[in-house]
Amino acid sequence: MKRAVVTGGSGFIGSHLCERLIWEGYEVIALDNLITGDLHNLTDLKKERKFDFLRKDASKPFKIAGKVDWVYDFASPASPIDYLELPIETMKAGSFAVYNSLELAKAKGAHFFFASTSETYGDPVVHPQKEDYWGNVNPIGPRAVYDEAKRFGEAMVSAYLRYYKVDIRIIRIFNTYGPRMRLRDGRVVPNFVSQALKGQNLTVFGDGSQTRSFCYVDDLVEGVMRLSSAQYNKPVNVGNPTELKIIEFARKIVELTGSRSKIVFLPLPEDDPKQRKPNIGLAKKLMGWQPKVSLDQGMRLTIEFFKKKLGVK
Repeated sequence: MKRAVVTGGSGFIGSHLCERLIWEGYEVIALDNLITGDLHNLTDLKKERKFDFLRKDASKPFKIAGKVDWVYDFASPASPIDYLELPIETMKAGSFAVYNSLELAKAKGAHFFFASTSETYGDPVVHPQKEDYWGNVNPIGPRAVYDEAKRFGEAMVSAYLRYYKVDIRIIRIFNTYGPRMRLRDGRVVPNFVSQALKGQNLTVFGDGSQTRSFCYVDDLVEGVMRLSSAQYNKPVNVGNPTELKIIEFARKIVELTGSRSKIVFLPLPEDDPKQRKPNIGLAKKLMGWQPKVSLDQGMRLTIEFFKKKLGVK
């Protein structure tokens, strides 16, 4: 039986990944310090005899007894609210936690999977974003604690490949949504859905002309599993290439929730990207991956989750 360690295992994406690994026959150890993770995400997993949870901060040295085949590093705060409230913790997750996780992989002779982000591209001047684009990042802006931490993380895992021959994977995750997102996440999906379900105004930053693409979490996890099996050690974009203006997305949420909410506009936050869309040509060629879940289908599932969370019928 293969054995995997998932840091950030009680988080939104991390918990879905743990479930998929269990389904694939792995024994899974999830690590999380719970500053943004949620134990409720692991309710069903705790019933699995092949699953174990350790409350640990990966930014501090840690050890795992026994063999380890894979280390999946998904430990990081990952929303605009987190950047403002947890800036030092975010940078530690992108540096010390990556280092400690790599040291575990090196000691165990394990494969290493690094969850990077489309934020490495910053506010891009190249559109859509391809893996060979180096990005346009403000290194001292409020988002830099996440953007630069992930860029540093990519550099570190690449160094471990070169100097220690650790077998690495790097995924650049574009906007992902689905059940288990935090209500107070600060990202557009939970913001719009919770506002619509509560009958509140939907707050659009700027004039709403900025674009995003939205990938359902099941598609993202499928991409993680396929990249794990691929013999490729450089970054790979995984996201949905269907681009949507934020104002259009707000109208869609109002429609799907049946809400009477109105749309209001607020000033655009500093360094907020104007465009974000992945070029997934490499993912298609390398591992035959592309998203399958439509936005309407995925959003309906996500809205049902938030209805239960909010106690809305």
